Amino acid sequence: MKTTPTHDLVKQSYASMLQAARQKTSCCGTTSAAARLAGYGEQEQHTEAASASFGCGNPLAFAGVKRGDTVLDLGSGAGLDLLLAAGKVGPSGKVIGVDMTNDMIAVARDNARKAGYDNIDVRCGLIEDLPVDTASVDWVISNCVINLSPDKPAVFREISRVMKPGARLSVSDIVVQELPDWIRNSAAAWSACVAGAISEQDYLEGLRAAGLEDVAVAERLVYDASQLRAILCEDIPGLDLQASQIDTLLEEYAGTVWSARFTARKPL
Repeated sequence: MKTTPTHDLVKQSYASMLQAARQKTSCCGTTSAAARLAGYGEQEQHTEAASASFGCGNPLAFAGVKRGDTVLDLGSGAGLDLLLAAGKVGPSGKVIGVDMTNDMIAVARDNARKAGYDNIDVRCGLIEDLPVDTASVDWVISNCVINLSPDKPAVFREISRVMKPGARLSVSDIVVQELPDWIRNSAAAWSACVAGAISEQDYLEGLRAAGLEDVAVAERLVYDASQLRAILCEDIPGLDLQASQIDTLLEEYAGTVWSARFTARKPL
């Protein structure tokens, strides 16, 4: 598995966040600020998986996943969405998680075992080169991961490749309209799902270029000043912003960063 410097940066970042979650020292509490802003009802919380999850929404909130389906989760992390999907597909279905971080893979497998699911298969790999058979999955889901990829067109092509004809996609991710270059070039901001994010329009066009249809945004959560402040202050440790810098950013860029849930279908 050949990784890029960006992949290595993300792996280091997630290792640090996982350690903080284990020690309960994260300033974000049990989940990231972005995750708290959109998506998971309390009734859906698997406590241990949620405590090490860093997302921006619930890709399964309104998905039509049914019994017997095969669901693929890109960047499955600690496995929260794997557990939710496993409950939807039932014993006759299958859930595949792909992650590049060994620590997260171990945590996800342990969480699946503790939850009593034997239909979850967590694999090591890159989302730009999925270790998944062609035309083998009914659903592709992902939670705030594709923005981290240095080669998003490759991710979109791989998504299309592994989907069966008629398969569906439901992906939650961060998108940005504009950001200053110094944030775009910040390692801390990149690993916190901000600097690597693309625009909503580019996201939609990327999915269509990969051969998917019925591409749409099912829902959005545009971050206002207070929400963006929480992300800047809590989700990007090491960004080292002073109060005046944060206020300037909020004034200029509030409303230009949001989480969106993208949906699409593979043509029959």
